[in-house]
Amino acid sequence: MGPNEYIEVHDGGYWIRDKRVSLDSIVYRFLERLSPESIRSDRFPALALEEVYGAITFYLHNREEIDKHLQEADSEYESLRERLQAEYPEVHRRFDTLLQNSRL
Repeated sequence: MGPNEYIEVHDGGYWIRDKRVSLDSIVYRFLERLSPESIRSDRFPALALEEVYGAITFYLHNREEIDKHLQEADSEYESLRERLQAEYPEVHRRFDTLLQNSRL
């Protein structure tokens, strides 16, 4: 697997070429069953529809590798979250309170 005309690899991740949008963010919306048109118009209006389709095509052609990448990133995020919670419990508690209040 390698990058294609829509995807580039750098900084440990996959990115839409020449944009500051990660492939991960497109894939997660796709897995939520959003259409490419919705992904573009609702989430990433700076992308051309062709770029969204290109990202999804890249994902589908490299699904096993990208799914592995996503699982590793999720695991790293969870480890970081747990470490920060242990090191800064008061900040974490206040942040959780803010999040809960914003959902009301």
